[in-house]
Amino acid sequence: MIESDALGRRGDPEEYAGAEGAGEGEGAGDRTPRGRRGGRRRGGTGGGNRRDGGPGLGRRRRVVALVAGGALVLTGAGVAASVVVKSPAQVAAEADAPEQGVLTAPVEKRVLKESVVLRGTVVAGQSVDVTVSAAGTTGVSRAVVTKAPEPVGAKVTAGQVIAEVSGRPVFALKGRVPVYRDLKSGTSGDDVKQLQDALDRLGHASSPDTRGVFGAGTRRALAAFYASIGYDPVSSQPDGATAVQDAQDAVTAAERAVQDAKDAVDARATPETRRAAERADQDLERARTRLSEAQAEAGPMLPASEVVYLSAFPARVDSVSAVLGSTVTGTVMTVSAGRLAVDGYLQEGQKGLVRAEQRAEILQEQTGKVTRARVRSVASAPAAGQPADAASGGAEGDAPASGQQPAAQGYRMVVVPDTPLASGTVGQDVRLTVEAASTDGKALVVPVAAVSAASDGGTVVTVVGAGGKQRRVAVRTGTTGDGHVEVTAVGGAALAEGDQVVTGVRAGAGDAA
Repeated sequence: MIESDALGRRGDPEEYAGAEGAGEGEGAGDRTPRGRRGGRRRGGTGGGNRRDGGPGLGRRRRVVALVAGGALVLTGAGVAASVVVKSPAQVAAEADAPEQGVLTAPVEKRVLKESVVLRGTVVAGQSVDVTVSAAGTTGVSRAVVTKAPEPVGAKVTAGQVIAEVSGRPVFALKGRVPVYRDLKSGTSGDDVKQLQDALDRLGHASSPDTRGVFGAGTRRALAAFYASIGYDPVSSQPDGATAVQDAQDAVTAAERAVQDAKDAVDARATPETRRAAERADQDLERARTRLSEAQAEAGPMLPASEVVYLSAFPARVDSVSAVLGSTVTGTVMTVSAGRLAVDGYLQEGQKGLVRAEQRAEILQEQTGKVTRARVRSVASAPAAGQPADAASGGAEGDAPASGQQPAAQGYRMVVVPDTPLASGTVGQDVRLTVEAASTDGKALVVPVAAVSAASDGGTVVTVVGAGGKQRRVAVRTGTTGDGHVEVTAVGGAALAEGDQVVTGVRAGAGDAA
């Protein structure tokens, strides 16, 4: 561009001067036309003017435009940099802690509950281990299963034979008094009365025996029951039959002596014959007494190993530990009866929250069924025999070792359902939820964090009113649960549902944290 201007000046100085004069005297838009006209007047020809003057001026205009645009760009970049780039002082000022506010929560009116959740196991109201022995059975030295026991899950009815050991039956009768002795003639007590009642329900009356006394009527009833199930009763004495026969022979002889004495008196009534007749009668009476005693001693008895008393029927077979032909050394089977319940074990920190008659829920997680229940009892001392390692607490979700209780060692709690659980749930692991505490109907509750201690030792909540104005309300606390606490305003202060109470302090909106 500099070279072009120089050529223009050398080619026609006057025209160049004329063009500059036009630029000085007129607007920028008139410079080119006037320069061209002046050139034609003075030079006579326009070829040199078009070549030298016109292109040089256009180039100069483009240079000016480029310079102006560059200035604008630089100006904008400077403004942007001034906005984006911050000084250290400005950064420090903006890093200062923002203004703080308060966190609030509404006062609610509802029923507040505190719950204790733990594991439990479904158990029967009564569970009996069936044990037998061969003691007292003539000619038997060991107990052998001679008839397979009823299978697991089988129903058991009153009077039913559930197993046979060494040829002797094991049957179930209704009752609650545990078996602890053999019952035979002459014994008395509540267990005898229980036997008489059970036989009466099966149609074998024990009258005219006094209730609770094992007499002739009870012997007859027991003998009739054994006959109904296809077995002979056990004799009270191993050689009882021989003793009875001997006593019977003595009675027969005494009866004949009495008859002979009467005949002698009839033939000749003298003091001697009369005295002989009286003695014969006395001998007969003693013989009959001995016969009764022998019959009682040799009569049917109820061995403790042949009966299982259950509180209700139908009962259930829960487990069987013996098979046909096996030698019995302990428990043959376990039979349960009565309403199913759930056993759980409370930890030390939970025991004080749970008491009898509190409401509870039983969740059968396999089916999702929830059953309402109540706490029947809580032990006053820790249960003995619980797994020691369970008490230490394993990882969550760890299954208990085989044969161990799923619950940790603690205080045994028994929960009974409002509606019966299915018999097939015996032994099932369930979840228990006990309502440890509850408000009496709906009450005002606030988050626990909203309650603070006052200088006078009381408790207060801070209510935020219109315009952010705060006021302190003295309250009395009650039931806690679910992160909330029951509150009652005291001292005439007002507290209502929907009021906003302070639960904490929060940083302002500018705080990234």
